[in-house]
Amino acid sequence: MKKSQTNKNVRMKAARALKGMSQEDLAREVGVTRQTIGMIEAGDYNPTLNLCIAICRALGQTLDGLFWNE
Repeated sequence: MKKSQTNKNVRMKAARALKGMSQEDLAREVGVTRQTIGMIEAGDYNPTLNLCIAICRALGQTLDGLFWNE
């Protein structure tokens, strides 16, 4: 079964790209592996609130902007 697009975190990926950061860059900044960032963007990993906050700070975004599903 194929995952729906809504499970993917395209907003996080877009925000990371706008900052000119690779997955490796973001991972290093927030203290996780590149694979963890890839899994979050793919919708295969549900990050902790603390990790979400760290990602938002690194990308200059809000929790609502990156992680809230309408």
